[in-house]
Amino acid sequence: MADQQLGVLKALDVAKTQLYHFTAIVIAGMGFFTDAYDLFCVSLVTKLLGRLYYFNPASEKPGSLPPHVAAAVNGVALCGTLAGQLFFGWLGEQLGRKKVYGITLIMMIVAQLLPKTRGAFIAAVFAMQGVGILAGGFVALAVSSIFDKKFPSPTYAQDRILSTPPQADYIWRIIVMFGALPAALTYYWRMKMPETARYTALVAKNIKKATQDMSKVLQVDLEVEERAEDPKLNYGLFSKEFLRRHGLHLLGTTSTWFLLDIAFYSQNLFQKDIFSAIGWIPKAATMNAIHEVFKIAKAQTLIALCSTVPGYWFTVAFIDIIGRFAIQLMGFFFMTVFMFAIAFPYNHWILPDNRIGFVVMYSLTFFFANFGPNATTFIVPAEIFPARLRSTCHGISAATGKAGAIVGAFGFLYAAQPQDKTKTDAGYPPGIGVKNSLIMLGVINFVGMLFTFLVPEPKGKSLEELSGEAEVDK
Repeated sequence: MADQQLGVLKALDVAKTQLYHFTAIVIAGMGFFTDAYDLFCVSLVTKLLGRLYYFNPASEKPGSLPPHVAAAVNGVALCGTLAGQLFFGWLGEQLGRKKVYGITLIMMIVAQLLPKTRGAFIAAVFAMQGVGILAGGFVALAVSSIFDKKFPSPTYAQDRILSTPPQADYIWRIIVMFGALPAALTYYWRMKMPETARYTALVAKNIKKATQDMSKVLQVDLEVEERAEDPKLNYGLFSKEFLRRHGLHLLGTTSTWFLLDIAFYSQNLFQKDIFSAIGWIPKAATMNAIHEVFKIAKAQTLIALCSTVPGYWFTVAFIDIIGRFAIQLMGFFFMTVFMFAIAFPYNHWILPDNRIGFVVMYSLTFFFANFGPNATTFIVPAEIFPARLRSTCHGISAATGKAGAIVGAFGFLYAAQPQDKTKTDAGYPPGIGVKNSLIMLGVINFVGMLFTFLVPEPKGKSLEELSGEAEVDK
């Protein structure tokens, strides 16, 4: 039935881009929107929670979350995401992507696009992450600005108690609440969309239903050709045939995603601490709680506008021109270069006159993460595996990435502490310092570049050609 199923899929490959495709991008991308929104906001929330609930009037520094609480706040969502990606990736193969509306369905929603533009559309779905980051920044800026004007308060150095007004408790709640709205609004529209044709045809083996759905969506007449199924293509995930065809591919997608997320999540979750360490953000004691939220949100939003978000859209623009492999290799390479460039001469960059240079170099690591492996590690697993195993393999790859994010979130939290125990945050043991932590991230990026050579180039090929499902009995 392999060729029979390819009839409707070939028609999809030559179909023109329509409004349906852009609707799918927005609906599917909302998962990334909310994920990135939460990722942006968690650093603000942890600062504010520390000042609100762990205030010590005898301390010269504002309150901060104890290590175990900070680790839980930073890492608990990542742990849940890891488990969800494994489970829902598998469940997506059993029930269909429409019924299992999770992160791993996204790779199939836009799989009906041309080989010439498929990468750009999947990258556009992923670029909703950038929109979520900006949304988090603008919401935090707006809320903190309003509260700062309405409830002016002294700095911590001026009055330790009044520097954190009780109204500040509403700020983090409002910021977090806004992150749930897009997902709630999107759920209804996803349920109105049909199941993806490649799942219906290649997994559920209902060619008639796939043809009817896509005829309606694409507004074209599609015919079904009756042909026999090739039994050689029915291998499972744990079979020798899968290992022979895709074993190294799965190792490549999991390892690169794992390594990328160690660096990417470390940089995102703790950029506020890095910027404070070099003096770009004023010391907490010189600000009140609300103004500190505003300052951090302003700094992180600026980084997102100038580097993070442009990186996403550079990928959208160039992925089907220079290919996934080249973008991923280039991204890891420049992430390594710029990370080492700020890490080894770290003592030079923390001088007041050199701080802007540090920020520019640090921003470039974000740019090449997104015009690089942060996008391609998501895209490639959505293309190279057989349709009946694609959701599972993508879920495994994504979950491995979240394992890397957990390593980054927990590891950097402790590793970046000063080596001098008198300078560590309350409750933390001495670490290896920011400089050595950045060097470690540079090494991780370099190893990611090496593992990229295990990943094939999907550019210009149909999904069936990539997975081997275009093969027929001879």
